[in-house]
Amino acid sequence: MARATDPDAPEASPRRRLSPRALGLLAAVALVAYGVDQITKYLVTSTLEINDVVPLLGEVLQLHYVTNPGAAFSLATGFTWILSIVAVGVIVFIVWFAPRIRSLGWATMFGLVLGGAFGNVTDRLTRPPGFGVGHVVDFIQVWGFPAIFNFADVAVVSAMGLFLILSLRNVGLDGTRHTEAPKSDAAATADD
Repeated sequence: MARATDPDAPEASPRRRLSPRALGLLAAVALVAYGVDQITKYLVTSTLEINDVVPLLGEVLQLHYVTNPGAAFSLATGFTWILSIVAVGVIVFIVWFAPRIRSLGWATMFGLVLGGAFGNVTDRLTRPPGFGVGHVVDFIQVWGFPAIFNFADVAVVSAMGLFLILSLRNVGLDGTRHTEAPKSDAAATADD
């Protein structure tokens, strides 16, 4: 049996503690993203009729109230219930996985995904035509962009941008930056 002082002994893997800061940030970001999404959808549905267009910055930025039975770009319109199941699966996974996150960057990323997924799944579960097949409220139209979207979508896309940044910077879920091990002098010489 290897002793703890043996340099060749495998490191013990103590159970990592929760990070209240990361967990709190994840929850706060998710609540803000969800709240902004639901409040803006309420304002749009209570003040506009479907297909109403309200210019905010001319044609560059408009409110254009539509409902979407599918995913992004109205794809998979006949599979709304499958999209609902996938969104619920994402939510369950993030809630289950959240205690492992100690990086504030990753907590923000997962919070944005959680808030966005929960925002759109709320529509699918509560809006017409019925439970699990409800149409998502979309209302943000940007000139030159081929889709109309909502704040839940903005949260998810922002999360994907943050995911790329964190991944490219090699930031781990624990907040440490992973770098390549330095080459030995012999390996560096062999490369030259």
